Amino acid sequence: MAPRWKWKGAEAKALAEPISKSVTELQLSLSKTESSGTLSSSNVLLAVEPEQAELLDRCCFGRLVLSAEKAKKWIQLSFEEAFFLFYSLKCIKISLKGRYLEDEVDTWTYMKSKRPNFPIFYKAYSHLRSKNWVLRSGLQYGVDFVAYRHHPSLVHSEYSVLVQSGDSDRLIVWSDIHCAVRLSGSVAKTLLTLYVNGYFKGEDLNLPVCLENFTVEEQTISRWSPQLSREDETTNSKPNVTPLLSNLKNL
Repeated sequence: MAPRWKWKGAEAKALAEPISKSVTELQLSLSKTESSGTLSSSNVLLAVEPEQAELLDRCCFGRLVLSAEKAKKWIQLSFEEAFFLFYSLKCIKISLKGRYLEDEVDTWTYMKSKRPNFPIFYKAYSHLRSKNWVLRSGLQYGVDFVAYRHHPSLVHSEYSVLVQSGDSDRLIVWSDIHCAVRLSGSVAKTLLTLYVNGYFKGEDLNLPVCLENFTVEEQTISRWSPQLSREDETTNSKPNVTPLLSNLKNL
């Protein structure tokens, strides 16, 4: 699927300001000021300078929390976003009840205690984010994430993303697959499943180093289109039949 830019000139703007460049600027800026986020039961509230809030928006990390305070801006981050900034980019600090969690294991343990499936979802999130895809919550589309090629103000999302693991019971029957594919197609997205493979039980998940043992398999699923498979009456060529399930696709 080709990118669907939202306005004329959006593609040129995206090429001039690649996400990778913005993320590097954000990483340097947050590291200099030692920005700190506070853990709650479901997200992280990050206090930043106004310029950093703009950078976070350009990189699509978190959502701005309205506040009358002008000197500081407050950004609400999901667990995946916060841990990516903390663990992968190493550019923020995280505190809990006024105490900094210097050890990444403490942060990982807390997030996992609140969301047992956090390791699987973080692996999927970091897998795409490290490839400079922009991810947002896919709750309104019935999926885990939606993936954008660039900033959502410039381009429509291309993929609706479902995260699967070895013990997952999602998409195990055809009716589930049809529903997910049909819903994605109705909003002009391709269904992308990320199969996170590895060891999911025992003490292996208690440390963030377990991420190194995980692999992610990407697969797109699309509907069979009769229009693309009819015999061409003008050339009398044979029908070009396309499969229901697509091949593995590297993003």
